[in-house]
Amino acid sequence: MSTSDHPSPTPEATSGEGTTSAAEMSGEGLLDLRLLGPAAGGWLTAVILIGQRPAAGVLAGAIALLLACVLFIGFRRRPRVVTAAGVTVVVAGMAFASALQAQSLRAGPVRELASTEAAVKVRLKIDGDPAVRTSTSRRRPPYVVVRATIEEVTGRGQTTRVNTPVLVVGPARWKEVRFGQHLEAGGRLAPVESGSDVAAMLSARAAPKILDEPAWWLRAAERVRAGLRQAVSGQPEAVRGLVPALVMGDESGLPADLSDDFKVTGLTHLSAVSGTNLTLLLAFVLPLARLLGIRARGLNVVGLAMVVVFVVLARPQPSVLRAAVMGLVALAAMTGNGGRRRAVRTLSVAVFILLLLDTSLARSAGFALSALATAGIVLLGPDWRDALAKWMPVRLAEAIACPLAAQIACTPVVAWLSGQVSLIAVAANLLAGPAVSPATIIGFGTAGIALLSADLARLTGWLAGWPARWIILVAQRGANLPGAASAWPATVIGVGVLTLLCLALIIGLHRILAKPIAVVLAVVLVAVLVLRPVGSLTWPPNGWLLVACDVGQGDGLVLRVGAGVAVVVDTGPDPAAMDRCLRELQVTRVPVLVFTHFHADHVGGLAGVLRGRQVDEIEVTPYSSPAAEYRRVAELAELHRIPLRTVAFHEQRTIGPVSWTTFWPARVPAVPQPGRSSATSTDEGSPENNASIAMMVEVAGLRLFLTGDLEPESQRAVLATGVDLRADVLKVPHHGSAQQDPAFIQSTGAKLALISAGIDNDYGHPAPRTLDLLTHAGMTIARTDTQGSLAVLTTPHGLSLATSPTH
Repeated sequence: MSTSDHPSPTPEATSGEGTTSAAEMSGEGLLDLRLLGPAAGGWLTAVILIGQRPAAGVLAGAIALLLACVLFIGFRRRPRVVTAAGVTVVVAGMAFASALQAQSLRAGPVRELASTEAAVKVRLKIDGDPAVRTSTSRRRPPYVVVRATIEEVTGRGQTTRVNTPVLVVGPARWKEVRFGQHLEAGGRLAPVESGSDVAAMLSARAAPKILDEPAWWLRAAERVRAGLRQAVSGQPEAVRGLVPALVMGDESGLPADLSDDFKVTGLTHLSAVSGTNLTLLLAFVLPLARLLGIRARGLNVVGLAMVVVFVVLARPQPSVLRAAVMGLVALAAMTGNGGRRRAVRTLSVAVFILLLLDTSLARSAGFALSALATAGIVLLGPDWRDALAKWMPVRLAEAIACPLAAQIACTPVVAWLSGQVSLIAVAANLLAGPAVSPATIIGFGTAGIALLSADLARLTGWLAGWPARWIILVAQRGANLPGAASAWPATVIGVGVLTLLCLALIIGLHRILAKPIAVVLAVVLVAVLVLRPVGSLTWPPNGWLLVACDVGQGDGLVLRVGAGVAVVVDTGPDPAAMDRCLRELQVTRVPVLVFTHFHADHVGGLAGVLRGRQVDEIEVTPYSSPAAEYRRVAELAELHRIPLRTVAFHEQRTIGPVSWTTFWPARVPAVPQPGRSSATSTDEGSPENNASIAMMVEVAGLRLFLTGDLEPESQRAVLATGVDLRADVLKVPHHGSAQQDPAFIQSTGAKLALISAGIDNDYGHPAPRTLDLLTHAGMTIARTDTQGSLAVLTTPHGLSLATSPTH
């Protein structure tokens, strides 16, 4: 997947990547579908051959070309066979293109140097905007990631001129580099995964030496971008981040929480560099050009000029060029007659040309969402609009049909990426849609005005901010709905089943849309799913079994024994937060309090549990470190006359309906001597974490695996004991840190993964790679940092989750 794409778990074009209204695509005649087969065949070929050796592409191309010749010569009088021959010719061309791209990545010494992680000195050209990333460990400062092309490399005493794309990872000072600059840098090359669109990764430890400034037109584009940012600088944070994103895909100021809301509500395509931005510009400029008397080829010239302006302002990166091509598909549909027929043909050609130029796009989620959304609107939108128009105004029917077609077309890819299906994407796009065009068009105008007058630009920027506020409101309110997104297993089988469901929906949906009663019933059903109050009207929900308390960056788990009675596992860092959670759960007696280990984020809230409650016993890990926290726990226990007991490996305990078995620790390292410090809670892989108590809890027929802060070392050791780790619910180790053993996680087979972490914590928990691991293991992910306290319960339909309404 191209590193310059920013795919999201919602369709990049729910309201249209290269969006064209259904009405504008309703030209006369049947759809011209002849090129869809060749385009699909070429796409599939590129997917298969990416990452393979050049010889594989050459061999596949030669076989396809030979087959095409046989079909054409032997059966040229049969139209269908001739069509098949055309498909094989396209397959051959894509195979040869894949071989060429694979060879280009292997040309020169960069790949070989990376295989040995050689230290090199390079001359680079920056091909993207630098992105700042935060490490999962507090010990490592933020770092910068940016795409670049190595033009000269010196390694092992030899200097070679090359043209090799790489991904640079450097210190914070790299964030000052600019698109189009040339620089010199030193670092160490490292190999990348097969199928990547870069040849290697360059790890730079020092700031680069700037050799020149970007080209004049790139500097001019940056002035325009900076002018727009300055024009909205006085607006609220979300507004000043969204307006530049709407206009030219500048997401540098977009708040992280708003980005998350956009993902849940299917609005991410508005902020990413997509054909939506360009299409809105074309939809405004082309009618204006018609009013000025421009016709025929003149409209094409105006449209192409707008495409060039857009590409320059948004930077000519792969994702921008992809968006521009999809915008040209829209241009083909919006100028002249036969728009819909021409758009299908043009889309097919666009897909083939883009893949010929860069075969790595075949596995790019952004490219897939772009093409699928545009295809959905072109192929499905008009028929669905016509069905709705039988009983509602055409404009409203069109506004519903376009995002619905794009959403359904993209749903399987979205589920694969995110492990969830948005239930409100169509409604959110329908509500936000009227505000997108004015915000984008006024924003474009503001960017131009900023070059002439900063004061006037601030006024127009203020005007652009009002429709942007509405979009933000829709995203925030929609994301907060209990059923805004429904979990779906991101597995081959899960996505395959979802694809079949979407195909069935595509076949029969026009019949439903034509009947107002059926549509109303469908809307009511979706509304019930979205607004479902599973335990959210009251807290705690009736019949709760386990609650992961929202205690910030730490663990605080409560297992219900009976009315007012619960077993508590860890207490988080804050006594007030733990006390508040137990009061909400109406817990007055704790027969057993378990401390998995003595880090402050697990034992710091002990005083909150003791506040007005009876605690009968405290169960602790044998590893009594850090010493200061151990002493504090021991002193509080002695003060309240609570016995302190050390757990034993494989011991079993039962308190009322709750029983558990201690799976770890089986062995404990020596405790540090006084005056010698051990690893602290800021360290990944510390002995305290590896000595955490891991317990398999059984209650009401469910198995709940509580894992403390186990690191990969102890996770593998637990696996080696041969115990049965299968569980319904997994408390993800160490707040979802990046340090996880995939075999350990997958061995649990859990349906639900609970992550207890603090919002905006300094550790970067939960780590993206861990979220991906859980998603692809088919688990539904629930997080205290984004959802508040989490309650696990059972219903007649099985395992269920409820969240605190106060979050």
